[in-house]
Amino acid sequence: MDSLRAFRTVDDAAAVAAGMVVAESRLQDVWRHAVIQMLDDYTSVLRHQGPDAASAMWADRPRLSGDRRVDAALAALGEHLARRDGWQPPAWVRDPGLEAVPWWFVTTLKGLHPRALVESPLSFRKRGVFITGGALQRA
Repeated sequence: MDSLRAFRTVDDAAAVAAGMVVAESRLQDVWRHAVIQMLDDYTSVLRHQGPDAASAMWADRPRLSGDRRVDAALAALGEHLARRDGWQPPAWVRDPGLEAVPWWFVTTLKGLHPRALVESPLSFRKRGVFITGGALQRA
């Protein structure tokens, strides 16, 4: 996939993540270039085309990235956005195998880990992905 094109589906994000995992990219870079880019592209579709088109981006289960932490983060984001924006989460996000092993604190700043434990939205926390309150805030 051309990394300059917008993600049309969560599988597009998973494909980029898988390439980055194979290339042994830092997990923080995978977070930024796959997970957060998916959030940005979803937000654009939601804003311009509405919730039906935005939720359709999450309908089909994405490929596995090769790192359970990334797969868990994508599932968590899908569930989080569904609950936040009022659409039904896709069935695939309920897969109990989509759990971060080991737990993933997205920030590498260990001093922020206690804060991430408290501030992570439930959809992330229950999958072992921990983010600070501002991690999903976009301009």
